[in-house]
Amino acid sequence: MRDQAMLPLSRRSFLTNLACTGLAGAGLLAHAPARAQAFPQYFSSFSVDVSPLKAKGLGSFADLVGQAALDQLHRSFADRVDPRGPRFVLVITGIFLTSSPDNGRGWRRHGGGGGGGSDGMDGEALAVGSRGQILARHPQHAARDPDTSILNPDEQGRAVAMAQHYVWWLRRRLG
Repeated sequence: MRDQAMLPLSRRSFLTNLACTGLAGAGLLAHAPARAQAFPQYFSSFSVDVSPLKAKGLGSFADLVGQAALDQLHRSFADRVDPRGPRFVLVITGIFLTSSPDNGRGWRRHGGGGGGGSDGMDGEALAVGSRGQILARHPQHAARDPDTSILNPDEQGRAVAMAQHYVWWLRRRLG
């Protein structure tokens, strides 16, 4: 048994495993019940900051993501509005769209091929007080499998769906 050589990992497999290991550790801290309970229950307003995306050169694409997230914040947290509450600011720091939205099935339907993957978004929800102080923060990573074909990747539609999914998970995590 010791004579068997281990198959070398591809660079993608290595980086994916490394990222998953890091996210697993970060996820334990980011999803701790005490963190979610410390977040306020009511908010005076909602805003989305996409300046980190714009700094990466995403321009109008960042605006599209920000508007989709803002619309979903208004829908998801509609029952949690109180003018006396802090502001809810969502800072989106990254969006990742897989290059193989259907695991390569669009071009090779039978047997293997393609890379596969999920779309993802990173960011942080902030409760900001009346003097600009951060009262609470909730970092989060969310991922979803895109429901489109590699033949019709629809990046804009996937980005909107990812932003909506991200906010949906925020609502679930924050209660």
